[in-house]
Amino acid sequence: MTLLQTIIIAIVQGITELFPISSVAHNVFTPYVFHWNLNPEFLKMNFLPFVVMLHLGTALALLIFFWDEWMGIIRSIINSSKEVSLRLLLLLLVGTIPAALIGFVFEKHITNMFSNVTAAAIFLIINGLLLFFGEKMKKRGTKSINDLSYGQAAVVGLFQALALVPGFSRSGASMTAGFWMGLKHEESARFSMLLATPIIAGAGILEVPKLIKHSSHGLFVNSLIGGLFAGLFAYIAVTVLMHWFKRKEINAMKPFAYYCWIVGALILLSHFI
Repeated sequence: MTLLQTIIIAIVQGITELFPISSVAHNVFTPYVFHWNLNPEFLKMNFLPFVVMLHLGTALALLIFFWDEWMGIIRSIINSSKEVSLRLLLLLLVGTIPAALIGFVFEKHITNMFSNVTAAAIFLIINGLLLFFGEKMKKRGTKSINDLSYGQAAVVGLFQALALVPGFSRSGASMTAGFWMGLKHEESARFSMLLATPIIAGAGILEVPKLIKHSSHGLFVNSLIGGLFAGLFAYIAVTVLMHWFKRKEINAMKPFAYYCWIVGALILLSHFI
């Protein structure tokens, strides 16, 4: 990929990873919309590690945004008397396990879906349905994160695993599951963002070495630059998103659902016309 292509897809990645509109689908759509003739070998061998490098920029942005909470979690490991932070750590660990296991088992199948524009568009439309009806089906949330049981945290983590399929949003699925578990909108968004950091970091540990091993020096440097751009725009996105969910306790997902339906339909129409 050229540097310009890298920067474009990094900006798209940084915004769409945290908004509930599927960054993976947009990573599939971007080369298609701009008519980039990417090397099939690159798509097969390097595209997933390349995207994970961009995700690491997103993880860094989340770490900076939630720095105080992560510091509290780290201190709770050393000082077990900090029960609130320690329980939050355990909830995050439980919530991380389902996506980590599913991603490890189905890695090859996931990689093969990265060039399937039609599938990504269909699943994006389904993601819009999940956002729209998922919020409609829940009662007004009253819980904070620490009110969750470990079983409820696992359910949220299981929904997070839907993001392994291009078209489903990690944040959208996990936030919707959080609504169903009784979390307030802002708390559900916060739990979703905190859950993202370990799962992205884990993917980086697995995939970035492959990028270093199999890619050229130029692609690796471009990936680092892309990670920086993705991180910058992810920080802007999480700031906007947390403000949005703080203000909107009902119908917060509607605009994102409409976006998924419109973009998914337009991609399908363009693909078949």
